[in-house]
Amino acid sequence: MPRRRIGFWYRFAAVLCKPPLVVLIKRDWRGMEHIPAEGGFITAVNHNSHVDPLAYAHFQYNTGRVPRFLAKSGLFKKGFVGAAMRGTGQIPVYRETTDALSAFRAAIDAVERGECVAFYPEGTITRDPDQWPMTGKTGAARVALQTQCPVIPVAQWGANELLPPYAKKLHVFPRKTSHVLAGPPVDLTRFYGKDMSPDLLKEATEVIMADITRLLEKIRGAKAPETPYDPRRERIEQRRRTAAETEQLESGAESATEPKVEQEEGQGT
Repeated sequence: MPRRRIGFWYRFAAVLCKPPLVVLIKRDWRGMEHIPAEGGFITAVNHNSHVDPLAYAHFQYNTGRVPRFLAKSGLFKKGFVGAAMRGTGQIPVYRETTDALSAFRAAIDAVERGECVAFYPEGTITRDPDQWPMTGKTGAARVALQTQCPVIPVAQWGANELLPPYAKKLHVFPRKTSHVLAGPPVDLTRFYGKDMSPDLLKEATEVIMADITRLLEKIRGAKAPETPYDPRRERIEQRRRTAAETEQLESGAESATEPKVEQEEGQGT
């Protein structure tokens, strides 16, 4: 299937975004040979900065296979932003649907048309204290197993040094380097033809995230934690700690009042 034309809106966005990116960030781009020359595929990318979608899109744009990002459907409805989202072929996600697969129907259709669909499997900027990839959500695995398309893992590092996670101020100096490394397709063949149960989707997602993490280890020259940071597990643990601290405070308050009660009882005799 031939490549889709990049089109006016994507080229217009590139004209606006590329010059400041070139000025602010040096480039260390590797693995472009793993980006399929034609046909539909998915890229699965780690997320550690509000700036990294631009840095990654710059890399992907230069391969000639522009990414179609998933975004909230409301962004497509009004004004210049809506026109740009529609014009660049970004993919609306209708989160109000109760059918998990239907929520990604547009992504499936895009892959089947021969597009590149970019997923951030973590769903948000990483909350890992050392900015390693977290556990992933199953959307990318759902689309991959439904279409049996290639899934290209992509790791990036450097945009987070320009704008750290959840920060609002750019750290411009010294000039940062955008490291982007694409790897060979993730091997998901053992999951093909099986019922897409929650356990199977979770396992397939873990395989995707493991490949992304290995690529990031190469970029950073460091070893990631054996167990990825899990926001849900951390929330549960935080609630447990809060409950234990509350119980301890209440127990301490009760102990502190007991001598006073005994003294008052002694004074009454």
